[in-house]
Amino acid sequence: MKDTNQKYTNKQFLVKGLKRLAIALPLLVLTTYLFTFAFLNKETIPLYYLLPLAILGMAATIYLLFNGIKWMLKALFGENK
Repeated sequence: MKDTNQKYTNKQFLVKGLKRLAIALPLLVLTTYLFTFAFLNKETIPLYYLLPLAILGMAATIYLLFNGIKWMLKALFGENK
């Protein structure tokens, strides 16, 4: 007897979440490095170019991390339609 209400993992959502987490991991390392490098060079011009870039990169990293986790949770516990 088959249970018609049995839920399975949605593989498309799972792959989508894993791709976003895979993009976020190198971005996390890169933006942390840019942020540190910008503050080590306070007297030079790169501070004004790298600091806004690092802040935008960190915002993108946080967005990708939470969005990737959301897609993975939707794949594991969401409804299959």
